[in-house]
Order: sequence, then structure tokens, then C-alpha cells
Amino acid sequence: MPELPEVQTIIDDLNRKVKGLTITDVWTDWPKYFRRSASGFDGFKKEVKNKKILQVWRLGKNIIFDLSDGKKILIHQKMTGHLLVGTWNLELGAWCAKQIGPLAEKVNGYIHVMFWLGGPSNKVGASKMLALSDLRKFAKVLVVDEKDFKNLEDVKNIGPDPLKQGFKFNEFKSLIVKKRGVIKKVLMDQNVISGIGNIYADDILFTAKIHPLKKAEKLNDNELKAIFKSAKKILKKAVKLRGISTSDYRDTAGKKGGYGSVRLVYQREGEKCSRSCCGVIKRIKIGSRSTHFCPNCQKI
Repeated sequence: MPELPEVQTIIDDLNRKVKGLTITDVWTDWPKYFRRSASGFDGFKKEVKNKKILQVWRLGKNIIFDLSDGKKILIHQKMTGHLLVGTWNLELGAWCAKQIGPLAEKVNGYIHVMFWLGGPSNKVGASKMLALSDLRKFAKVLVVDEKDFKNLEDVKNIGPDPLKQGFKFNEFKSLIVKKRGVIKKVLMDQNVISGIGNIYADDILFTAKIHPLKKAEKLNDNELKAIFKSAKKILKKAVKLRGISTSDYRDTAGKKGGYGSVRLVYQREGEKCSRSCCGVIKRIKIGSRSTHFCPNCQKI
């Protein structure tokens, strides 16, 4: 599932590519995406058509489009979803990218939602298309009035952003110490801190030298500070490298992120620890998720 760095990459791309454009039409072959919008897909289409995209921003793993007339679109890409910007033709029931290159690759071809975007009438050639490619079709798309946005279940209890300006250690500590359970699960709880998922939680805890099964309530100040600093360091690095593409994630041009080549423990089971401590990366299950760590560096 795309995490904070992948979503931030998408946000940055969208503000550069589609901000200021107007939604002129919408298509889908999977109306279930829109079941939470009034009157389903037809209602969604009516609400967003002819609205201008004023700004795109991130709330945790959610992508928010601020539209003219006080509307907001919320998209959560879920497991395999990613947004693409380009131009396509619909041929024999399948969308084919007009561009040669990454957009034409198979991983970018599971398109189930398409937005047509028009530029200002005096700007020739400004038209673009915004596609949602989603192999497993788990993504979520809805439109809401600005006045109702803060009451959505998706956003009203979401935790603070670890890269938010002003997010300090004391706030982080107060959120973690009052939780009960293993630190790996607490870091991934979107109601505690938003944006961190399975991939980056592994690398954050490795950098901080904290065992993923250590109880959150038993962490001392030094350990908490190590996690806090590690989270900012790892997430900033991943944003700079445009995320990780060990699975389906691609950026809006259909390209892979670069963090996969520098990941520390995630999906490195059986490899030697990068700290040369003679340890070997181990994989265990926490809940239903695979967790990777070095038993030498990260002692419980």
C-alpha cells in the first residue's frame, strides 16, 4: 500500500501537472469505488464535472483535491492503486496509453477510473487525463462538501503527520506512551501517527535499533527520541527518492520510486545486516503483516 512518501510524491506531481485544470468528464467501469458518494458514480460525476482543481494535498495516506464551489474529492489508493497523468485511447474495452514508455507498462494498465481535464480556453493543447490504475480494485473515491469534510470517518480521527512543520518530540512522546501494544503496530496506527505503514516502520525501527515487538509503553525517552528522529530521517529520504516500488506503486508518469535500492531491512530476509554486526535479517509476523529486523541490532 502506498505510504506517506509515495502519496507525497503523487501530491507533488499533481500540483505540478493538473492544478488549475477543470474536470470536464469522468468514466468508470467499477462503480463500487463511488458507493459512499450520494447517488453513487452518477452523483459523483454530477458533483465534480466542470469544477476546477484548486489544490491537491495529503492527509495521511489520503489524497485530497480542493475543487471550485467548495467541493473536495478524497482518493485513497489502498493496496494497488496509483494515479497517472497522461493521455489514453479506449480500444476494445482497454485503455491504451498514447505515450511510449512507463505509462504503457502492464502495471499501469489496470485503469478503472478516468478523469478528463481541460485547461483555460485560451491555452491550446492543455487537455490531460488523470487515471486511477488499480489491479485489485480496492481504492476509495468520494466527493464531499467542504463543510462536511472534517466529519468524514476517514479524516476526523487521523493522527498528526510526522513530517508536519511543528511536529515536535514531546507531541510524539505523548501519543506513543499512552498506547498499549508492540511499537511496530503503534507506529502503523493511523489514528496515532498518520502516513507510516509496514515498509517504512521496519526501516524506522531498524535505524532506531528498537525491536519491533518491544512494548510501546515500556520505551524510555532515549528510545522514543531515536524512533522520532529515525521516522523523520527515513520518511524525508524516501520522499526525496520518490517512494518505493517493490509492489504496484508508480508515480504519475508511471515510473518506479527509488527507495527500494536503499531500503535497510524491508524484504531483506536472510541478508547480512548493513551495519556489519554479523547479524542476518529475520522476518516474523506481527498481526498479519511481515516484519523485518536484525536480531543483533534490535534486541527486545
